[in-house]
Amino acid sequence: MIDTGFLDQLARFNLVVNKRVTSSYIGPRKSIAKGRGIMFKEHRIYAPGDDFRSIDWKVFARTDNLYVKTYEEERNLNVHIILDISGSMNFGKPVSKFDYAAMLGVGFAYLALKDNEKFQFATFSEQIEIFEPKRGMSQLASMIDYLNNLKMDGHSKLRDCLYQYKRFIGTKSLIIIISDFLVDIEEIREALFTLGTHQIKVLHVLDPIEKKLNVEGDFKLHDAETNTEMITYIGTNLREHYRDLITKHSANIEKACLDLGYTYHQITTDKPVFNAFYEILQNIR
Repeated sequence: MIDTGFLDQLARFNLVVNKRVTSSYIGPRKSIAKGRGIMFKEHRIYAPGDDFRSIDWKVFARTDNLYVKTYEEERNLNVHIILDISGSMNFGKPVSKFDYAAMLGVGFAYLALKDNEKFQFATFSEQIEIFEPKRGMSQLASMIDYLNNLKMDGHSKLRDCLYQYKRFIGTKSLIIIISDFLVDIEEIREALFTLGTHQIKVLHVLDPIEKKLNVEGDFKLHDAETNTEMITYIGTNLREHYRDLITKHSANIEKACLDLGYTYHQITTDKPVFNAFYEILQNIR
């Protein structure tokens, strides 16, 4: 079950970071910023330094004067929360990766509602399930109820699912992808590339055991996505090799994000959710 008690903390925290979170996006209000926006505002006389592409040549033909079009930019922001529910997300105690990821997703939905923005969330493993955006706390309650009744199953088809999802993304979106990203790095690169130039935050959720493998001895390892098992001995050499692999994999994901202008955060489930949000929200602009 998802513990929503942290939302009270998040509400207080939001007051601290409110300017940082909402400086660019101001809910349903319109900005006075001028740019290539949605709604035409007015003409004004061309000045050196203006973009010549904004000159209205029809007005010039009538008046012999150079005028440029200015626009009023809509400042609504759609928040998209995309959550991995593949079998591997069910790992971890007392809090599974899915439980933790779900709390992150619910937290972002809550912040969106506080700023009077729409949020849309989706879950994926082998297929993607999409829920339409709405405003209001009833959508948040529906989201929590849905997540509490989910079963983690199947293996992650990240690339295919994000490719299907991209048609639901309009303009000016904040996209939050939450997963353990236990798939090939090339698939991750291709999946992220499909999302384009939106503001995108990649949240890489791992259990502390997955990151450090602080165990030793004979173990039966069960793959939650393929249902296969393997008996092995975990000693110093295997542990060091594993840590090297997971570190390189995480570094490759981070590099893929940086190359695309996205932000990357790796979070382990032993970190308090409040602290995770503090780190994540630091660089939302």
